[in-house]
Amino acid sequence: MNSDAFLILFIAFMAVMGLIPFVLRRYQIPSVIALLAAGMLLGPNCFDMTGRLSELLSYLGANSKITADHFNSLVNSLGSLGLVFLMTLAGMEADFKLIKSARKPVVALSILTFLLPAISGYLIYAYFRADDFPGKLLYASLFASHSVGIVFPVIRELKLTKTKFGAAVLISTVITDISSIILLAVSVQLKRQMTTGLQGPKTLSVFDYIDPGFFGQWFTPVFLLIVVVYMVAAIYIVSLLGKWLLKHFQPGEDILITILLFVILATVLVGEFLGINLVVGAFIAGLALSKLVKPQGGGLALMGRFESIGYGFLVPFLFVSIGMKTDFSAFGAGGNLTIVLLTVIGLVGSKVFSGWLALRLTGFTNGHGLCAGLMTVPQLSATLAAAAIGKDLGMLDDNFFNAIIILSIVTTLPIPSLVRIVIDRMKLQFTTVEDEAYQIPEAEKDDELI
Repeated sequence: MNSDAFLILFIAFMAVMGLIPFVLRRYQIPSVIALLAAGMLLGPNCFDMTGRLSELLSYLGANSKITADHFNSLVNSLGSLGLVFLMTLAGMEADFKLIKSARKPVVALSILTFLLPAISGYLIYAYFRADDFPGKLLYASLFASHSVGIVFPVIRELKLTKTKFGAAVLISTVITDISSIILLAVSVQLKRQMTTGLQGPKTLSVFDYIDPGFFGQWFTPVFLLIVVVYMVAAIYIVSLLGKWLLKHFQPGEDILITILLFVILATVLVGEFLGINLVVGAFIAGLALSKLVKPQGGGLALMGRFESIGYGFLVPFLFVSIGMKTDFSAFGAGGNLTIVLLTVIGLVGSKVFSGWLALRLTGFTNGHGLCAGLMTVPQLSATLAAAAIGKDLGMLDDNFFNAIIILSIVTTLPIPSLVRIVIDRMKLQFTTVEDEAYQIPEAEKDDELI
């Protein structure tokens, strides 16, 4: 692979990533949607600008296919790091005082936005495959999961991170994702117990290398205990390490950022070994470091550096990589139209209703409830990854898999814009809970850090 061709391709890629959001912002298009659109233009399933530019650069002696494949692999890797950074920053921005004030809506949203969509997914799959219990649980987990990668940027872009509403939606989204991951693990384990030997793709999880019959009926409580122990231990150890590091390094030292990045990635890796999704590990690591990146001792400058690396470089790659994977051919794929319609209608309806009901029961207005429900609708990387696992294990056939792909497309693209429209049209107001421990100076606010 020619390094000059690769460099030119990367420069052109970065130019498109910067230009499209810049042009679309004048039309008030959310940056998340703009980056997804950029990814679609660059990806192989739409205009394939990456592949076309690789062919033009073949005169430099580079194999166009190898260059494009390696470059797409790089983008996907940076996108995975972007997801880790996004969730870490979400944990860092979490405010414990704010969490306490939003306890009731967090509980209501966590229970209802998990339970009602899960029941909906279970019943829809049961309508077509009544005898496939693991498949029904898998579909329930797909419906119950949220997309933190969409929810958090929308909350942040709308400046709702310091509001009771924003805290409730964000925290409940993480809790629901953890619950859906547990349900997914249970469904996969049940499927493996019903088949001979270990089947399907191997991951870092130790459960992929253990005889499915080893835990028997105890797998669910054992896995739940592992998740709880991991979260408690990670928060304690990472917080302890962070305090120790701040005693020996100044917040402005580059080596401190490097070491903290190692701690965060190590926390994520340990979670992956235990079968816990990186979304959970990264959020927990960020949560453990949240008190250390406050103004005391120059912490705000440390937070600003993390935001610059994340929002300025890695996080955009996350949304671009998702856009590059968008496959519009699924709309024309042969399959059961009824499965697609019931999947989309069932998920959107159950998510919006459960979010609305949860906030109405805890004293919010209809508009706030509608916004919360809409924010839980998008289904992105976690849902697609879980669907891919199900397909590889034979738990989902092509009809159901295509339905999930279509679901991901139609629920991801319009939702951020719809939330903004609802807020503007209904003139919604959000209560801000001020944290007396610190205030964000005007010169350090989010928009200026980005």
